[in-house]
Formats: sequence, C-alpha cells, structure tokens
Amino acid sequence: MVKAVNTRSVDQELVKGPVDKAMEVLEALVQPGSPHRLGEIASRTGLTKPTVHRHLRTMAEHGFAEATEGGSYRPGPRLLGLAAAALHDSRVLELARPALADLRRHTGHVAFCAARDAGDAVCLEQSEPAREYRIGTRPGHRAPLYACGVGLAMLSALPADERDGVLDTLDLEARTPYTPTDPTLLRTLLAEAAERGYAVDDEYDELDVRSVAAPVTDAAGRVVGAIGIAGVTFTLDQDSVEVFGPMVRAAARTVSAGLGARAPMLGLVQPETREEHS
Repeated sequence: MVKAVNTRSVDQELVKGPVDKAMEVLEALVQPGSPHRLGEIASRTGLTKPTVHRHLRTMAEHGFAEATEGGSYRPGPRLLGLAAAALHDSRVLELARPALADLRRHTGHVAFCAARDAGDAVCLEQSEPAREYRIGTRPGHRAPLYACGVGLAMLSALPADERDGVLDTLDLEARTPYTPTDPTLLRTLLAEAAERGYAVDDEYDELDVRSVAAPVTDAAGRVVGAIGIAGVTFTLDQDSVEVFGPMVRAAARTVSAGLGARAPMLGLVQPETREEHS
C-alpha cells in the first residue's frame, strides 16, 4: 500500500486552484525560521510534496524563492525587493517611522507598527534599541488579534458591529497560560482599552513579555493599524505601563492625524457601556 504524503487527500487539494496553492506556499515560505524544508511547507499548507515542490521550483525560477542546502527554501531576492518597495511606499509606515524612533528613544523599549490581516496582527516594522534582551516581535511576526497588544488595540477601535463579527470568527486558543481565551474577559479588556486609548498585552502572546499599543485610524475613521512598545516584564512593569501607555497613545494619534483622522475625546466610552450604566 502506498503511504499518503499527508493527511489531505488529492481530491481535497484539487478543490483549490493553482493560484490559491501558490499563495499558500508563498505564505509558508516567508514564515519565521527560514530556510524551510519542503516537508515543513507541505505540512503547513496541507498540500502534497510534489505540488509544493512544483510551486517552489517555479518561484525559484523567477527569483521569489531560493533553494538552499538540504532541500530547504528561503525567500528569494525578488520577493524581498518587492516587499521592501511596498513597505517603503506605505503612507502609514512613512508617518509611523519617526513615531517609532521617538518611542524607542524615550522608553528604551522595542517600538513597532502592525496591521491587521483577517484574525491576525502582523508586525510590519520595528525600531529596536541595542540591548541584551531580545523578544519575538519582528517584521513578519504574526499573532492572533486577541493575544497581542497591537491586536487588542485594533479590535478596541473597531465599530461595535465589525468588532463583534471579527470576535465571532476567532478561535480563542491559549498561546500562554495568560492568554485571554474567555470571551467575557476579552470583551472587558477591549472596553478598557477603548476607554483609555491603549491596550496592554500582559504575557498573552509570549511569556515574560509585556506590550502596550494604541490604534491608528485614517480620515474615514477606519482602523489601519497600531503602534506599540514591548519589553520583558521586569523592565516594562505595571508602573512603566502607566507612564508609557499615554506616550504610545499620543504617538498613535500623531500618526492618525497625519492620515487625516480627527483627534478622539479622551475617556470616550463605548455606546454599549454607557447604556449599561444609564
């Protein structure tokens, strides 16, 4: 009997078109820990090894992937060039870069900018000080919206209907023992973040790491991202959060103002919260 390459049947794979499969392979290729073995990419995507190999070979021919020793692959120079060009022309990042540098200088912590991709927050850029302690936040790092400061910040600034729709799609799995997987607790955290203008990640995504983040909005009031700082818990302690939180909030509002957003009122409470206390 021939052993199956992976748990997904060929019939199931055929449901997806070639472009869909190529996008899945590309997404797996750029995950942290590069270079990635063929079997690892196949496992991550659920595609068969021959399918993955075919797409990687085509990507390598066009410079989007690069083969390394041992049958592994990493992002190619053309892909890196396209990513750099796209990020360079981003208006949000253009405005965020000086804000990140300012936060880094005044707090001594990693400062970073993230955007939302469906149910995840994706780190786009960071301004990191030279220090002994390193954390997982870096460009390309992904974390569920409910399990990181930038994700909570973006969720807290969404209109109620949109936020509820996103929350209904999230699979609240624990990333650490402290991840808020209870829907009631999560909604409480979002209400608190909306009222004070910034969210706090208290070891939700990575043990011994705390972050503070605030949402960035555009002229239409749409949430286009978030900026924040992160550090190990014994340097970014609760007292520091109370000092740095307003600084992060002010930086995010400066970026938002550059995009044409109106300055929000401090202490604005969500409509449903007002009704509860009326």
